[in-house]
Amino acid sequence: MSAGHPGPAAAELAKVVELVRAQRPRTVVIGHGRQAGPVAEAFAQAWDGTVLAVVGWPEEAASWLRQARRFTAGEPEAWVVAGGARGWAGMSERLRRSTGWEPGRTFGFAETAGAVAIAPPGTLEGMRGADGDGRAWRIGRNVIFPDLWEES
Repeated sequence: MSAGHPGPAAAELAKVVELVRAQRPRTVVIGHGRQAGPVAEAFAQAWDGTVLAVVGWPEEAASWLRQARRFTAGEPEAWVVAGGARGWAGMSERLRRSTGWEPGRTFGFAETAGAVAIAPPGTLEGMRGADGDGRAWRIGRNVIFPDLWEES
């Protein structure tokens, strides 16, 4: 893992892997903000399926179009994202406007959830993920809900 950003908490990583596995995708693409490379790397190591690509993006960009196209190339069955809320909000807005990306097939680590407060309403609706303690969440139109179906 690189310096600058710690990897995910063990419970957070385990829950994200569990959420993705429950959907049984054959292929995934992993995306991350520049500082969250270690989180993406940890998921890639824990994932036992096919990773089509690992795509990084900056926290600020003129359009994120190049990264959005790479993120959706190959038509993955699921996407996994890590990184700061600001960068993910911008990237997800570009994905919704310019690609066939579906937030309902997207799973995020804790930091990405904050993007719901920045992205246009509905941009992230259906996205799921885990907080740092390994509790599942789901994004509604403008709010994050605990994913009660995941509670044991």
